[in-house]
Amino acid sequence: MPAASSDDEVAARRAKVLAAARWCFLNFGFAKTAFEDIAKRAGLSRTLLYRIFKSKNDIYSAVFVDWLISRHPAAKQAATGPGSAYERLLSVCRLMALEPWAEIIGTPMGSEFFAVCDRIDPESEALYRKVVLESVIAILRDKPSSEVFLLALDGLLSDQPSMKVLEQRTKILAARFAPPSGRA
Repeated sequence: MPAASSDDEVAARRAKVLAAARWCFLNFGFAKTAFEDIAKRAGLSRTLLYRIFKSKNDIYSAVFVDWLISRHPAAKQAATGPGSAYERLLSVCRLMALEPWAEIIGTPMGSEFFAVCDRIDPESEALYRKVVLESVIAILRDKPSSEVFLLALDGLLSDQPSMKVLEQRTKILAARFAPPSGRA
């Protein structure tokens, strides 16, 4: 009888599956990614993958939670941490938008990632947006302005800019809502 896997082994296997699944979803899209693709990329059998996740939807939700929801504590800390409002706003944007965008940009199916998550796991998508909004409200101290800021931030992604362009745009946008120290 094989020895039971340790918690560390189980966690490492799960992390490997989530990384493989994220790559597959970003490159093949949700519809064209099969359990077999994920298992092969993770170096596991399909049977073992089915022991970890019941369905492709479960894997997709787990990828979203692992990749983006796991950033919430850092975003909340950045929002209330030291620094000017401008610096904290940029930190939240970096954590919740720029860093994920860096992985999405240039992948064939990256543009569909959030839309698919909204369809498959609307609760996680709503939680992601709620925490981002709360983080921005903690900085700007005004819900309507925070909502407008996030709508504008979403708009910055509409033409799928390079990271360099997105960083420049985000700095300009943040400066409009929370002028850097020394600027009026």
